[in-house]
Amino acid sequence: QLQLVESGGGLVQPGGSLRLSCAVSGFTLDSYAIGWFRQAPGKDREGVSCISGTGGSTNSADSVKGRFTISRDNAKNTVYLQVNSLKPEDTGIYYCARRLQLLGQCVLWTSGYDYWGQGTQVTVSS
Repeated sequence: QLQLVESGGGLVQPGGSLRLSCAVSGFTLDSYAIGWFRQAPGKDREGVSCISGTGGSTNSADSVKGRFTISRDNAKNTVYLQVNSLKPEDTGIYYCARRLQLLGQCVLWTSGYDYWGQGTQVTVSS
């Protein structure tokens, strides 16, 4: 059964850090790009970062460049999102998703992804 399961979210003060994990099963991870998205209350889901199947290509939204780092360990079937220097506006539910197209490029729009995890809550507040 194909699954993506996020973990690592929590409550953190501004300036703090978290490492989010996306554990996948049911498909060959290195054949697909994986994206991280987030959704704040009352807002649309937005792309945060993505990484190609081999890990050789990444892309991030301008709002998180220099603060968030995406990586993957295909041997562990896991993709990570290291989030540093967190701001209150980073608050939201963070989702990982599998790229729709086999060996497709890393993209940050939601329509490019077919399977989604259930999300993990990140709250940045003092």
